[in-house]
Amino acid sequence: MTQTFLSLSDYVYFENSSSNPYLIRRIEELNKTANGNVEAKVVCLFRRRDISGNLNTLADSNARDFEEESKQPTVSEQQKHQLKHRELFLSRQFESLPATHIRGKCNVTLLNETDVLAGYLEKEECFFYSLVFDPVQKTLLADQGEIRVGSKYQAEIPDKLAEGETHTRIQEKLETKVWDPDNQLKDPQIDQFLVVARAVGTFARALDCSSSIRQPSLHMSAAAASRDITLFHAMDTLQKNGYDLAKAMSTLVPQGGPVLCRDEMEEWSASEAMLFEEALEKYGKDFNDIRQDFLPWKSLASVVQFYYMWKTTDRYIQQKRLKAAEADSKLKQVYIPTYTKPNPNQIMAPGNKPGMNGAAGFQKGLSCESCHTAQSAQWYAWGPPNMQCRLCASCWIYWKKYGGLKTPTQLEGAARSVSESTPRGHMTRQEVQGLSPFTTSGGRAKLLAKNRQTFILQTTKLTRIARRVCTDILQPRRAARRPYASINANAVKAESIQAPLKLKAPRGAPTPINRNQANQPRGGSGLLGKRPFDSSVSTPQSSHTNTPQPPF
Repeated sequence: MTQTFLSLSDYVYFENSSSNPYLIRRIEELNKTANGNVEAKVVCLFRRRDISGNLNTLADSNARDFEEESKQPTVSEQQKHQLKHRELFLSRQFESLPATHIRGKCNVTLLNETDVLAGYLEKEECFFYSLVFDPVQKTLLADQGEIRVGSKYQAEIPDKLAEGETHTRIQEKLETKVWDPDNQLKDPQIDQFLVVARAVGTFARALDCSSSIRQPSLHMSAAAASRDITLFHAMDTLQKNGYDLAKAMSTLVPQGGPVLCRDEMEEWSASEAMLFEEALEKYGKDFNDIRQDFLPWKSLASVVQFYYMWKTTDRYIQQKRLKAAEADSKLKQVYIPTYTKPNPNQIMAPGNKPGMNGAAGFQKGLSCESCHTAQSAQWYAWGPPNMQCRLCASCWIYWKKYGGLKTPTQLEGAARSVSESTPRGHMTRQEVQGLSPFTTSGGRAKLLAKNRQTFILQTTKLTRIARRVCTDILQPRRAARRPYASINANAVKAESIQAPLKLKAPRGAPTPINRNQANQPRGGSGLLGKRPFDSSVSTPQSSHTNTPQPPF
């Protein structure tokens, strides 16, 4: 990010948040506002982190197809992870951003079949794109400007015929003859027939009601009849009638009336032409989007034909001159000074140098979440505040530029292998807890998704005494059924202080429910076999039942 001179069509970094990665945009225009500031009209490019999971799956499928077709060399899992950070998605969305938020330049290219994906990792600040993202429709489509190189798109040229050898192709099936230069007519005769065809076209427009409304004057009808569509129809008529002038003349003026030939310039109304100019200003020469969003009742061939006819009109020349004048008045280049303000995410203790492990609010001994280093000249807070994660200086720059970490981590959704031979001192606190044998997989997922501090509710001695003493005021069972009912804490406190504490009498030996069990032997025969009934043994009668009552 050392280059400071920016011009049109440059890809640049924009910073909209101190903690989020940079936005990547392409400069289309540089405008100077009334207060002297410079604004840039830019095209938006999106990262993988900006699109949904379904679209990421679609992008993965497209990447696999590209690797198979282009026969890419095998790369490691870490390189695949980093290549996702280099992939962008072009869009048709424009926005205006202040030029003071620009943080440098980068390179973005269209992915070609001849490119090697691993080569992008060897270049700094180099990105690629192959799909177009629609933020409104939430779709991913292949870019129409793809360079089709390879055996799949190249024509197979047949071998050259030997001298004296004739080809066996049937010319009538391959081509259609529309004009024979070796006809029996002379050039003056053909010119006279073309004049007659223009006159017939002018007369046909005079008879047509819709044409008389669009061309109310005679010279406008004559100008419309002199267009290429009339000449093409006349020459085609000569070809079909064997260059017989009499037959061709009767074909121009049949019994039902003169034949009227109109091109797209006449078929389109003035409102449709204005819609086309508005769409052309927004989408450029993307005729599919022009037809889909502005002129759905027109065919794609009609839109393309109208465009090339519209370029021959004075309207196109006037707009071209206006655009050239606007381009001359706009900025071509802008100088952006180097951004030197400190980032608010820097971890810095009051009175200490930046980058110390004992920074305020952070535990000592934490390592970088990406490269797991414990030493760095500067540390940056990263992730949720309660997680107390941080990045070293190099990983922070990587995060800002590429929108991810160098290695996949649990916080990014990629679980690390448990069998990885990494020292426990180089693991983060969340990883050590995630590897605990007492933590299940569901518990680990909850641990990672947890965004609140853990707290413990501990009762005081006075509260525990009040549960024993103030039974008439504080009834825990009734309070549990009515959790929102208020408790008179002052009355509980006063009674618990004044009332003497009554200690419970020590419990004796537990009385068995069945008294006969006290005299029975505990051997295997007594437990497994049936106990014989002995009438001589008298069972003592009890005045009360010792069966405990279930709580209500």
